[in-house]
Amino acid sequence: MKEILIKIIKKASKILEKYFYSLNIEVDFKSKNNPVTQADKESEEIIKEFISKKFPNDKIICEESCPTIKEEIDPHTRYWVIDPLDGTVNFTHKLPIFCISIGIIENKEIKEGIVYNPITKDLYYAKKGTGAYKNNKKILVSKIENLYNSLLVTGFPYYTYKNPKRVFKLFNKFSTKAQAIRRLGSAALDLCMVAEGIFEGFWEENLKIWDVAAGSLIVKEAGGKITDYYGGDNYLFGKTIVASNGKIHNQMLKIIRECMK
Repeated sequence: MKEILIKIIKKASKILEKYFYSLNIEVDFKSKNNPVTQADKESEEIIKEFISKKFPNDKIICEESCPTIKEEIDPHTRYWVIDPLDGTVNFTHKLPIFCISIGIIENKEIKEGIVYNPITKDLYYAKKGTGAYKNNKKILVSKIENLYNSLLVTGFPYYTYKNPKRVFKLFNKFSTKAQAIRRLGSAALDLCMVAEGIFEGFWEENLKIWDVAAGSLIVKEAGGKITDYYGGDNYLFGKTIVASNGKIHNQMLKIIRECMK
């Protein structure tokens, strides 16, 4: 399936490149601070069309044009989880930190994941049980064991402007406990950078399954750990996620628990 995933994602990436290098990008808003562009829509349609023709019995979970998932994931169905453009705000401002993300779910587990930045040409891939790779080279999480020596990354949910209290409480707390924090604007790439050892940890809330499906597998296959804010495994649908090199995970969860009291 790896070759198919690469073919799909590079085909869709041509759409993003075309719009990114154009003079103007027209932007609509799904809600305040939550933009969508024609590039998002066209990238998604290309991926959906490819999957539907090649795998007509599979189901697709996607950001822009798929119905909301109301039923539980069927263990007998294969799902393709698509984010056609993760980092749309960056994209619209010509900041080349964005990507396409595709994950495959079988038997209710993420089996394969691919993330591709069309501008840097960095391609991350993982298959369950076989390790994680960046541009065909194996990647591993970092070995740092203490939060105070760690570089963290996070993102802010779109509703921060309405309810910033907990979001900034967490940010402020981590900023006093970690070496530094970065905020890049693409959750899928944040996860991949945890997987390759650039960041020791990542946390965010109000993400959707298409934001984290591929990246979470890549982190796990690189030797890292993924949970929700409560230390459980409901990070795909539970709207909170913590990813780390595993060594600082409990330290991160402890701070999160303190801030949620």
